[in-house]
Amino acid sequence: METYAIEYLAAGRPKMLTYAEGKEMETGIVKKRAERLYAAENGCRHDDVADKKNHGGKDRAICIYPHDHYPKWEEEFSVTLDRAAFGENITAMGMTEENVCIGDTYRVGEAVIQVTQGRIPCDTINKRTGLNGLLARIIETGYAGFLCRVLQKGEIRQTDKIQLVERDPHEVSVAFALHTYFHHPKDQEAMQTILAVDALAQRWRDKLQARLARLTV
Repeated sequence: METYAIEYLAAGRPKMLTYAEGKEMETGIVKKRAERLYAAENGCRHDDVADKKNHGGKDRAICIYPHDHYPKWEEEFSVTLDRAAFGENITAMGMTEENVCIGDTYRVGEAVIQVTQGRIPCDTINKRTGLNGLLARIIETGYAGFLCRVLQKGEIRQTDKIQLVERDPHEVSVAFALHTYFHHPKDQEAMQTILAVDALAQRWRDKLQARLARLTV
């Protein structure tokens, strides 16, 4: 079974972010280092989102971003990114969109989590990092990270390993799902493949079903 290391844990409540010549917005994307997280059904303790329509909830309780992508973005944009620059709770080593599937279940510390969807990023990432082209490149590459629900609550420490407990039988990778979502919005077969995964987040299920309905009218 695959096992991954945690590079960084982070949490933070919404606060004002200043960007682009003094503009401000409230967001939970700016997170601080946490020696430990307590993962619960609705998210991590001491962590929250500002836009509850598009972020958070039981299907999106924990955000994971692969540490593997940081060197790419830093080289491409000639910057040094902050830790948890993408607003993730867990920055994981080697745990990429290509080798993680929707519905996969992992034990991390005392908690058990399940991958529910690829992350759909918004321009808050550009505002957080000050890199205007980053969002477009994330969508182009699919290096967006992924979200999880909490099946068993418990404490997570940075020294804990993320251990695969069960691979979803459909083996639909996060990369495949994101590539379909971003770049092939009319691929009915691909969307049906994603919808077959029982663990898929309800928000994604609704969006894909709506797309299929429009295509079959």
